[in-house]
Amino acid sequence: MNAQAALLSGDRLHLSHGPIDLIIGANGARDAAFRAAYHRFETVLTELMAELPLLRQPVGTKPRGKIARRMYRAALPHADGLTTPMICVAGAVAEEVLAAMVDATDLTRAYVNNGGDIALHLTNEAAFKIAVAAPDGHSLGTVEITSADPIRGIATSGQRGRSQSLGIADAVTVLARTASMADAAATNLGNAVNLSDHPAIKRAPANSLRDDSDLGTAPVVIHVGTLSQTDVAQALQHGETAANALRDAALIDGAALFLQGQSRTLGLPEEMKHIQKDPYPCLTS
Repeated sequence: MNAQAALLSGDRLHLSHGPIDLIIGANGARDAAFRAAYHRFETVLTELMAELPLLRQPVGTKPRGKIARRMYRAALPHADGLTTPMICVAGAVAEEVLAAMVDATDLTRAYVNNGGDIALHLTNEAAFKIAVAAPDGHSLGTVEITSADPIRGIATSGQRGRSQSLGIADAVTVLARTASMADAAATNLGNAVNLSDHPAIKRAPANSLRDDSDLGTAPVVIHVGTLSQTDVAQALQHGETAANALRDAALIDGAALFLQGQSRTLGLPEEMKHIQKDPYPCLTS
């Protein structure tokens, strides 16, 4: 099946092909931007499939394709003998499609949202607001990213997400300079929120759950039972320590980590550090 395109309410574009679903918005020459996005998107899946065996191997040999190279560059700082470029495929795809839009025409503001991994383009006085919510729906407040900020990527990962995780975080949301950097870091931090040999945590070899898993026999989390408040705090502390190291290395600008009703934030506004009363889903605008 070929790539599919549909216009959505709010002047947004939906692109889909196989497992990839993008929601795209643009201010400026919108029609030209949407045409460029679709044209670039048409070959994305084919390009990735052509190098998939390499992309599923631990970071090492540099791939050839543009998207694959984005993945490689973002994954390289996290290379540990297990991490593969697939750690940031969603963010890299969003980044590449956005780049095609920006190259094609003048835009003041644009975004490409690939399943919650978002690439941003902001100029002049343009801004993008995100509402960060805990997995139970409770709001942690909003973050406004302006054209003056270095942040151009947002990503969320965790044990409750679409991908397999080595850690137990319910969710980790990361702000970074690019979408691929945010995606790689979010996966890394989702793994870092963890406890070793805890009886409430069940794991299984990744390839026993999915034959095509790039994690091979690595033990991924399949169930997390109820943890004590002390255990939750300890697991989040592991994640916070890792997040601070990534921030010190200029690999992220901010992060919010969630596990069983507790959270940790860094590099985010002070008012986001306390869960508010009124729940609402995570939104972007």
